Amino acid sequence: MKSRHLEKTDAGYKVYRNIFYICGFIMVSSLVFGVYVTMVEWIENGTYVMGEAIHNTTIPFENFARVSTWIFFSTIIGWYCVSRIGWRRTAGDKVVGVKMSLLQLMLLGFSIISLYEVLYNFTVLNAQITAGVIDGLVPDIDRLSVAYPDPERPWNLIFATKVFLAAFIISTHAFYLSVKPRKSLDE
Repeated sequence: MKSRHLEKTDAGYKVYRNIFYICGFIMVSSLVFGVYVTMVEWIENGTYVMGEAIHNTTIPFENFARVSTWIFFSTIIGWYCVSRIGWRRTAGDKVVGVKMSLLQLMLLGFSIISLYEVLYNFTVLNAQITAGVIDGLVPDIDRLSVAYPDPERPWNLIFATKVFLAAFIISTHAFYLSVKPRKSLDE
């Protein structure tokens, strides 16, 4: 059986569209929550750790899933849904030549940068855990951060690793889709 792209009349199209809307809701509500909590922390303390409030909040109940995990999950699933239902926007000869070349280079660049960030954050996280264990203290890995790229605004290492891993997966998948042969609208 030859695989084909989804059409708006297919039942699967509606499933992907509705799942995308749910993922979008999760992402927007997480963004609003994160901005609010970070602003409150900034106003009260004059400082914040990027992503720490999002990573250390669990939803829907204690010890279930952290908001950062929901963001990670919803961005990847949401991207996949968009790539399944939005194929008509790039099918055939809609994006060709210089535009496609620039898009492919941009996606390859995003993939390389996000892979570097995943490896960097994961390496720093492992180094901090190891340093803590060597000193005889097992650190709270959910609170480890790195003052990079701005010492005034450190990043929670687990949050940063999840965000950049999602960015790597999405940009690499988009690059793959951009270099594989595209079907025409007639197929």
